[in-house]
Amino acid sequence: MACQEVGASVAVVLFPQTGPLGMVMLRLVFSAIVLLVIARPSLRGHGRANWLAVLGFGATLALMNGLFYLALSRLPLGVTVTIEVLGPLVLSILASRRASAWLWALLAFAGVLALGGGGWDRLDPLGVLFALGAAATWALYILSSARVGRAFPRLDGLALAMAAGAVLSLPVGIAAGGAALFRPEVLGLGAAVAVLSSTIPYALELIALRRLAASAFAILMSLSPATASIAGLLILHQRLSWLEVVGIALVILASIGAVRAAARADAATRSRGDRDARPDEPFAEPVA
Repeated sequence: MACQEVGASVAVVLFPQTGPLGMVMLRLVFSAIVLLVIARPSLRGHGRANWLAVLGFGATLALMNGLFYLALSRLPLGVTVTIEVLGPLVLSILASRRASAWLWALLAFAGVLALGGGGWDRLDPLGVLFALGAAATWALYILSSARVGRAFPRLDGLALAMAAGAVLSLPVGIAAGGAALFRPEVLGLGAAVAVLSSTIPYALELIALRRLAASAFAILMSLSPATASIAGLLILHQRLSWLEVVGIALVILASIGAVRAAARADAATRSRGDRDARPDEPFAEPVA
C-alpha cells in the first residue's frame, strides 16, 4: 500500500508536465513492458471469448486508472482513495448476501458525508464524480480479474490485459501530454511510478497472499485510505480537516466490517455445502 500511494504522489507531481491522462499512459506502458518481460505469456491456445475478456480487462484497467488520476488532479490523495474504496466495499456487501451487511454501507455513507466536511462545495464536484467512477471501475476490475485469472495461467492474463490497456491509452495520453512525455526525466519518473504503483505492490501482494488468509489480506487493504492520507500529507503537503479524517476512519471501519461479513457468509455457505455432501459426518472446522 505504501508503494502504491508513494507512486500516486509522484504521479501528481508530474501532472503539470504530462497531465493526468499522459501519466496514465506512461504508467500502463511501463507496467505492461515489465509484466510482459516477467510473464512472457503464450498467445496460442486461447479462444475468442478469452481474448475478448482480456480486451475488456485492459479497457477496465485504462478507464480505472484514467478516472483515478483525473480525480487526483482535483482532490487530495486521501479523499480520492477513500471514495474509490467504495467500489470494492459495495461488492463485499453484495457478496455477503446478508441484510445486516448493509449497516456497513450506512456507516460508509456517513463517512462519505463527513468527507464533505459539512459542505460538499469544499470538494471539486467533477473530482468527486471521477473518484466515484474509479470506484465503480475498481469493482469491475475485481470481477474482470477473476474472469481472466481463470482463463490464463500465472500472470499471463494480467500482462496481456495491461498491454491492451496501454495500447488503448496511447492516443489519449499522447494528445494530453504531447512532447513532454518523451523527456528523459519524465520517462524516468513515469517508469518509477509504474514500478511503485504496479510491479512492487503486485509482487508483495502475491507473497502476502501465500501467508495470509484472503479475508485478513482484504482487511489490511481496507487501510489504504489511511496510507494515502499519510502519503498525501508527507509528500504533497495535503492537510485534511478533522471531519475528513473522521470520514476516512468511518469508511475504513465499514470496509473492514464488510470484508468480515462477506468472509463469514462464505464460510457459512461452504459449511452448508460440506454437510449436504456428507450428511452422515459431523461438520468440523478445517485445520489451516
